[in-house]
Amino acid sequence: MNFENVSVVIPILNEEKYIKNCLDSLLSQDYPVENLEIVLVDGMSDDSTTKIVDDYLKKYNFIKLLSDPKRTVQYALNIGMKAASGKYIVRMDAHSEYASDYISSCIKYLKDTKASNVGGPMRAFAETGRTEINADLQSAVAAAYHSDFALGGGKNHDSSYEGFADTVFLGAFKKSDIEKLGYYDERLVRNEDDDLSFRMIENGMKIFITPAIKSKYYPRSSYSDVFKQYFEYGMWKVAVIKKHKKPARISHLVPMLFVAFMTIFGILSFVSKFFLFVFGAVMALYFILDFYFSFTNKNLQNLKSKFSLMLVHFVIHFSYGLGFWAGIFKFCNTKWD
Repeated sequence: MNFENVSVVIPILNEEKYIKNCLDSLLSQDYPVENLEIVLVDGMSDDSTTKIVDDYLKKYNFIKLLSDPKRTVQYALNIGMKAASGKYIVRMDAHSEYASDYISSCIKYLKDTKASNVGGPMRAFAETGRTEINADLQSAVAAAYHSDFALGGGKNHDSSYEGFADTVFLGAFKKSDIEKLGYYDERLVRNEDDDLSFRMIENGMKIFITPAIKSKYYPRSSYSDVFKQYFEYGMWKVAVIKKHKKPARISHLVPMLFVAFMTIFGILSFVSKFFLFVFGAVMALYFILDFYFSFTNKNLQNLKSKFSLMLVHFVIHFSYGLGFWAGIFKFCNTKWD
């Protein structure tokens, strides 16, 4: 069988808790190592990440370590992709572990479907055996990734969907296609994947998702980290929407309107019983729905985690909506060529 050369590109920054398991899962791939290179791009980590990676560099000559002095994902990805020698590029994340046939499946589906970008659904899991991580909370965050109430649904979160889609988790593509598109937009701190997907579709390229491409993603394990993550997602989603002149989806607008409602009616409720009644009624309805979707979530069995999921839902909705408002003001005068 004729194997094509493949470059795996992974941006890393302070990943001492995850990088070993990630690399071990790559070393267990069924793709021949003589046709494989692993390009790690470090954003100037100040923990033991690079020391751990050094141990692998000494043992495996197909693993490379590059530096990203700007410390952002899109810069790291572009550095790695430009340095990649493979015909195909498989983008990976250090917070994930990969099935042994992950790379071979990516290449198979790229060839079979003629798509320009393929990947599997995001499958979020909580870690076990780590005392430094709040497993109950992380399991709630993982469940939120598969909750229509949390994220509004999406094919890239549906573990059973196979077919063409608007975007995909991580992704694999021909290097030549990425070169044609001009790599990732380095102006986007977040949502660079959404932007790349938009540009692919605008250029007549197709994106394909299949559950046959399997990985495990380990999400944030604190409320503050979830808040920061989704605030940035909301803010930079505005940049992507404005750049591509696409109307916002209802799933983007609802959190923004939710934040506006809580702010305006919350203040007015102090001066009028009518506004107090409306504010109380809407918030009661929200938490009833939150309770229902949290306690019927099949990904959680632990009662404590179900209560945690209620708060995770609220944090995601509030932070994303607040970030969306911040993006409207931040990018109101920004021109995207």
